[in-house]
Amino acid sequence: MTIQKQIKACLFDMDGLLINTEDIYTITCNEILEKYNKGPLTWDVKLQLQGLPGFEAGTKLLEHYGLPLTFEEFNKMNVASQDTKWPTCQFLPGALELIKYLHEHNIPIALCTSSNQTKFLAKTSHLTDGFDLFDAVTTGDDPRLANGRGKPCPDIWQIGLKKLNDKYGTSITPEECIVFEDGKPGVISGKAFGGSVVWVPHHDAYDHLGDVDAFLEGKGEMLHTLNDLDKAKYGL
Repeated sequence: MTIQKQIKACLFDMDGLLINTEDIYTITCNEILEKYNKGPLTWDVKLQLQGLPGFEAGTKLLEHYGLPLTFEEFNKMNVASQDTKWPTCQFLPGALELIKYLHEHNIPIALCTSSNQTKFLAKTSHLTDGFDLFDAVTTGDDPRLANGRGKPCPDIWQIGLKKLNDKYGTSITPEECIVFEDGKPGVISGKAFGGSVVWVPHHDAYDHLGDVDAFLEGKGEMLHTLNDLDKAKYGL
């Protein structure tokens, strides 16, 4: 097979791509919505929330469903429920295998998640056999990520790549990276960053994706799971 692009680094989103936390987000949101006779949370709405920092996602949710709550009230209820469920989350198909493969083949890998540091640790502390392999981790509360510059802005990928280049003394460019994402805002940010985007949306989102080819604009591909990645295509 002809290599389409020689990839030198891989940058990963986390929620809904590597681990099944998007399902947990849906469950906890629906618990709150049900209390106010609202909902349920549907994927046409979730697609607008994925990858956004917590405050932005929560505010959009409250506005869409007309919940009589402040963000602080909603967040307190949501976090209390989530905290009981994070220890149950698991890797999604192909995720752990891909992380280990890239690590074993000395391909620099960075995690770039909109989750803040506290949530990142809550979600991953029982999954260290995998997350410990990342060369760099950037969370949504990283001080280098300015307010309002979360996804769909490309900044978090730029920060992640800079950490890799600083660590290894390399000068890898965005064009030499794959950005792995599950959410539409993340795909937009990956395209703006300049990387090749591998989009792995939740299977329940398929009916709401629209024209996939038009959305990707020739800057990536959509897969059903990370198991479907053709590594040879990218020279991995």
